[in-house]
Amino acid sequence: MPIQELRRHRQDVDRQFHPDDHRVLSFRQWCELNSISLSTGRRILASGSGPEVTQLSRRRIGITNRSNRAWQAAHTRGEV
Repeated sequence: MPIQELRRHRQDVDRQFHPDDHRVLSFRQWCELNSISLSTGRRILASGSGPEVTQLSRRRIGITNRSNRAWQAAHTRGEV
């Protein structure tokens, strides 16, 4: 692949991601960001309909900004 094509491809890939995509929110931060209680956050994750979870340690989880954004988009509905 010519170098110009590689550069264009890299720019296209970079545009798909926000610089903060890999930042991991703690479970508490994720709940606060989405204005939900900790118990509601646990229920959402336990139901399997929550965002992808990042296992930070044996007992600690987090959610990346990208996973949260995808989860929010999947749970957005049109005008009521």
